[in-house]
Amino acid sequence: MHIWIDADACPKVIKEILYRAAVRVRLPLTLVANTQLRHPKSEYINAIRVGAGADVADAYIIEHAEPGDLAITADIPLAAGLIEKGGFALNPRGEMYTSDNVRSALSMRNFMDNLRGEGVLTGGPAAFSAADKQAFSNQLDRFLTRYFLRIKTKEIS
Repeated sequence: MHIWIDADACPKVIKEILYRAAVRVRLPLTLVANTQLRHPKSEYINAIRVGAGADVADAYIIEHAEPGDLAITADIPLAAGLIEKGGFALNPRGEMYTSDNVRSALSMRNFMDNLRGEGVLTGGPAAFSAADKQAFSNQLDRFLTRYFLRIKTKEIS
């Protein structure tokens, strides 16, 4: 498994949680962004800088991700693309996307985009909170525990 971070909009505190997790469990982690990123030196952590433009980082992640990989993203089309490819997607606020909930989230996103296109002020997301950080950390721990249990079960079989 590989962890991909849609890094342009990912909160710094979430990146720091992911850096520690990648080193602790020895999983490769790649930050993808269209700006230069700083990250800790580790054999498990690297960064890819993609060209400027809307959805360039998303396209890179979808193209390079393998089934079973995990992406950290708030971008619903990226989450949908990765799930379609057999991967997993986790929102920085701690919501694990599934094939069921990503479809409804995508519909809502498109609806809100249409409203904004018609000039309706829809507001933005709430400020990132300590509860969001905790929810993310808990969901990441659950995901990694399930991942390593699957591996252990396969080794025993």
